[in-house]
Amino acid sequence: MTVSPTLSAAASLLVALLMTTTASAAELLVLEKGSNTLAIIDPVALRVSARVPAGPDPHEVIASSDGRRAYISNYGGEGSDLNFISVVDLTVRKPLPRIDLGALHSAHGLDFQGGKLYFTAETNKVIGRYDPMTRKIDWVLGIGQDRTHMILVAKDLEHIYTSNVTSGTISIVRTQLRAQGPPPRAGGPPRPPAGSPPPPGFGPRKVWEVTSIAAGRGSEGFDISPDGRQIWAANAQDGTITVIDVASMKALETFPVAVAGANRLKFSLDGRHVLVTGLGAFGPAAQSGGNNLVVLDAGSHKLVKAFQLGGGSAGILMEPSGSRAYVAVNQGGKVVVIDLGTLLISGEIPASQPDGMAWAEGD
Repeated sequence: MTVSPTLSAAASLLVALLMTTTASAAELLVLEKGSNTLAIIDPVALRVSARVPAGPDPHEVIASSDGRRAYISNYGGEGSDLNFISVVDLTVRKPLPRIDLGALHSAHGLDFQGGKLYFTAETNKVIGRYDPMTRKIDWVLGIGQDRTHMILVAKDLEHIYTSNVTSGTISIVRTQLRAQGPPPRAGGPPRPPAGSPPPPGFGPRKVWEVTSIAAGRGSEGFDISPDGRQIWAANAQDGTITVIDVASMKALETFPVAVAGANRLKFSLDGRHVLVTGLGAFGPAAQSGGNNLVVLDAGSHKLVKAFQLGGGSAGILMEPSGSRAYVAVNQGGKVVVIDLGTLLISGEIPASQPDGMAWAEGD
């Protein structure tokens, strides 16, 4: 069948309009560590539409699932006296009262799943969960690793993943059903017959188990492949990447990466590529020519393309459509937009020491 040029042009225009509408429905959130602000950015025009105070030393940001709130970790480093998470109302673009973490200090990694905010607290070697409805921390779990830094929570809420910088590990936290039964008592009542219901208060219980897998020195940025089978961890001080099999919870291999101080790592949404940024501080790659961003083939692990972005780089965020990646060039004062189809730079947004980024999308 032959398609008329007019119909073809109209279809192309419709696709372009739909893409623009989809993109404009989300706002890009960028933390600016240089000014302690949250920049709210129009991702189509690549223009800052508002800036809101983000509290001291902001590092990571995540939005609620309805796109109305932004949560910001105020870090300060391990051992810091900072014990709160900042909150921004994205509808009126103003700060809200902070979340008081009490005895938990140095919040860093954030994720928002199941209507609740998950966070790491480095000083205490724990992860925690905050319920916006009750305005309370309703769960804390010890990881037992030094500098538990980044966190990802599965949608089933029963699998959680963290990177632990000083310990050089990736932790897989998962729920397990563990049999519980009454302790044996001499002269006590006989055990119930097999197959009968357990006495009140006993029976299988859901518990959390933590498995920590050795990766490399300075394990920090990590991501899970879109098919859920592998974890890739960037080891900043070694200049390497460790690949972990999720099912067996074992490291498959570790290989060098040509970026100095590997800081963050993200899969493209189609699973074909892995992007790794570097702050340029550690490892043998420090002498490799100053790459701030590399793109790897996820299957072969080979280098596809390297970028010198004009400064050490940190956060990586994939566009919801999967067509572009946003890279925070912390030491270059900008966010660079990478077209993932052509692997070319397609735009830049000025920003003051940008780091953590997130999307604010309404349900």
